[in-house]
Amino acid sequence: MNHEDGDNGSTAPERSTPDPSATPDSVEPENTADEPASVADEAALPDGAPTTQPSVDDEAPTTQPSADEAPTTQPSADEAPTTQPSADEAPTTQLHLGDLRERSEEQAPLWVEPPANEDVTQVIPAIPPGPVPGPTQAYTTPADDPTVVAPPAAPPVPPQSEPQPAEPQPAEEPAEKTPARASWVKVAAITGGVVAMIGIAYAADLAVSSGKVPRGVTVAGVDVGGSTRAEAESTLQAQVGPRVGQPLTVQAGDVSTELVPSAAGLGVDWEATLDRAHSQPLNPFTRLASFFTTDEIGVVSTRDEAALASAVDGLRSETDRASREGTVVFEGATPVPVDPSTGQNLNGEGAEAALIEKWAFGQTVDLPVDVVPVTVTQEGVQRALDDVAVPAASADLVVTGRDGKVATAPRQQIGAIVGFEPDGNGGLKPTYNVEAATGILAPQLVSTEIVPKDAKITLDGGSPTVVPAVVGDLVQWPKTLETLPEVLRGNGSHTTPAVYGPIPPALTTEAAQALGVKEVIGEFTTGGFSAASGTNIRLAASEINGALIKPGDTFSLNGYTGPRGTAQGYVESGIINNGRPDTAVGGGVSQVATTLYNAAYFAGMEDVAHTEHSYYISRYPEAREATVFEGAIDLQFRNTGKTGVMIQAIGGASDLTIRFWGTKSVDVESITGNRTKPTQPDTVTLPAGDHCIASSGAPGFTASDTRVISDHASGQEISRDTRTVRYDPVPIVKCEEPGAPKPDERTPAASPAPSAPAENPTTTPKPNGGG
Repeated sequence: MNHEDGDNGSTAPERSTPDPSATPDSVEPENTADEPASVADEAALPDGAPTTQPSVDDEAPTTQPSADEAPTTQPSADEAPTTQPSADEAPTTQLHLGDLRERSEEQAPLWVEPPANEDVTQVIPAIPPGPVPGPTQAYTTPADDPTVVAPPAAPPVPPQSEPQPAEPQPAEEPAEKTPARASWVKVAAITGGVVAMIGIAYAADLAVSSGKVPRGVTVAGVDVGGSTRAEAESTLQAQVGPRVGQPLTVQAGDVSTELVPSAAGLGVDWEATLDRAHSQPLNPFTRLASFFTTDEIGVVSTRDEAALASAVDGLRSETDRASREGTVVFEGATPVPVDPSTGQNLNGEGAEAALIEKWAFGQTVDLPVDVVPVTVTQEGVQRALDDVAVPAASADLVVTGRDGKVATAPRQQIGAIVGFEPDGNGGLKPTYNVEAATGILAPQLVSTEIVPKDAKITLDGGSPTVVPAVVGDLVQWPKTLETLPEVLRGNGSHTTPAVYGPIPPALTTEAAQALGVKEVIGEFTTGGFSAASGTNIRLAASEINGALIKPGDTFSLNGYTGPRGTAQGYVESGIINNGRPDTAVGGGVSQVATTLYNAAYFAGMEDVAHTEHSYYISRYPEAREATVFEGAIDLQFRNTGKTGVMIQAIGGASDLTIRFWGTKSVDVESITGNRTKPTQPDTVTLPAGDHCIASSGAPGFTASDTRVISDHASGQEISRDTRTVRYDPVPIVKCEEPGAPKPDERTPAASPAPSAPAENPTTTPKPNGGG
């Protein structure tokens, strides 16, 4: 083989010089040029042993690896050979065993004979196939040198047009690792068997449970897992169904109460509930976990929204409470702290949701509440107790007046005077009830005061006279008690002096004189009343006598006299009640109203409110009279003049005169119209008795009155007003004994009855009226 054939595309030959990177047992490389191997050092190898002579054409020589070492690297195709052999000379690997012998004396041997019971395997890199040219070199070594065995020659391999780099061969595992591999194979076999068994068990479990409720499923605490849908529904109806009619305990904050779910409109939708369970899970881990866990799916509730809302609202009377602010109260003379307490209100929407979700479990259901906070802290209550309440209750409150008089508020009444309210910063601020303190103290110092008196106008001499007013000198209680916080703060004496001050009268002497009450500006007299009516007339007249009407003021008869009952001295007298004569306490006062109305009419007062009688009474002027009834019908007029007006009322045995005193500024004329539109009375038959007053009746008619007001000084007409009044006919009243024949019907009177109603009956308009 020529040189061109041996170098074409093949890997360059490499010397057998040991690799410097080998393990410490490797042979240190020597310089072959300086120290050629001698024939004496070479020994022939045993018969049949392969030589280390590689083919020049196919392979570069490699260093013989140790028994425990696998070849590490293959020379690359691009590497140049260390020594280029000639074409006619076969390269020979020379082993310098003599050097090895020398090194063996200095360090551990490169190879140690293994024990007899252990095998040693040497891994020799493969030698490319091909003929080995030249004779085989054999080397002999001393007995103490290690024996190097050359790898056997490989069969020839045809040359390749483009040889590839040799791939590293995997090293054979040492003999001692073979049992471990066998162990892993055994584990793998067992594992495979277990997996197969699990797979079979999974398939069997899935097949057995198919069509049933998944294992571990509970509904409201009832286990239905593994049951068919029908079995599950039957179980639930038996165990959960009765709970709908059983009282359910609910807890709202710190309040516990009960309600019945069915009464709250709650029930169970069984189909929808079981739909929540879904189908059998395919995940093997989920199926395995179902043996040890539960899946609570709850119930799907049916509900009546209105009934549920009503039931929740019905709980509020027990669950809701207002917050209580901390404060201090007094039990007699002992101050007592009141701890603050938060309030709570049931959260309606949250309560409904909680009931819908949890009622079926049959256990206590917690309902949400909204807390109502307080602003006063426990510390704030204690400060108020120590700093204010205890000192205030330590002694009586004493106010000293004139002439050695004193007023005392005992310690036991301190709670009526001192109170507390939140200050907005967690504490309490004291409050002092001046009105309550005045009510306790003022009556005790009345004797030291001078009460103010208004100026009066009297007619003792037949003409108006002004009685001077009296300026009062009273205790100024607001000013006296404005020092209460300081007076009650100490633990000693709680004493303070009364502060007096002048109090002007409501009507001063000067103001009374300026009213201009000096002459009669209007008067009227009526008469013809009974003795009982006279009692009431004179009493009412005395109450309005001396009344003073200032310019612009409005006078009210009912307002001025007040109640007119037996407590005030009024008696029963005649009235017109529901269209017929009757009696009542205060009857006859309508005559006072008519007399007063006419006096005001001619004094030029402005008519504010008045009502005529429903029946005409002959002793009164037509369309110019009035009636009153306590609480229903009143007589009112206004003083539109520039001066005051005083009323003088004089009640006699059978007549009543009322005068208006003031300064005359107008003249008044009354024009009475003709009667028109007459109507005939009906006949009324009543059982005889005290309440039946017989009457011959009287016709009804329509009348009018025109008032003309003129200026007193000039006579010029100021106003002209006409008032039209329709009077009902007075019915014919018959009183019959029981059992007497009754007329078939009411009959009109054959002819108008000229007579008036019985003596002094008081008539009213359609509403009930008092005489």
